[in-house]
Amino acid sequence: MGDPRKPRKKWIGPKHPWIKDRLLQEIELVGKYGLKNKKELWIAATLARKLRHRARQLLSLPEEERRAQMEAILERLYEMGLVERDATLDDVLGLTAADVLERRLQTIVYKKGLAKSIYQARQLIVHGHIAIGGRRVTSPGYLVRRDEEALIDYSPGSPFKRAEAESQ
Repeated sequence: MGDPRKPRKKWIGPKHPWIKDRLLQEIELVGKYGLKNKKELWIAATLARKLRHRARQLLSLPEEERRAQMEAILERLYEMGLVERDATLDDVLGLTAADVLERRLQTIVYKKGLAKSIYQARQLIVHGHIAIGGRRVTSPGYLVRRDEEALIDYSPGSPFKRAEAESQ
């Protein structure tokens, strides 16, 4: 057992720190999705990398073993909102960090119009003004499942909720 105050790393950083093209791409993604630092980007990239790796492992299995496992992983990815219902393993192999970043609570709050900017969306979440199904969520990096997407709204005690009710 490890120290509970020191959880295991969820990300793998770049192998070489000073590749200009990668640095420019990272800065663009950090700005587009309003990330706090590159660690949040690396977490998304690591998740996408692990999913692609799992898809490559499935492709190496015999057909009868592959079918059941493939359906299970595609169903899980559909519920996460990363692929469509009729997806194949080729779609999983095409997943990128940007696809994962699109499913973050911060991005979805901004795209639903609950915040004026991606940075305001982050602030609203951290300050406890956003809830999913009535339960407050304070983590901007929370990956929203497909069934939770419609339940995102202002939290019941938020002044934004009262202002919205008064304006209607």
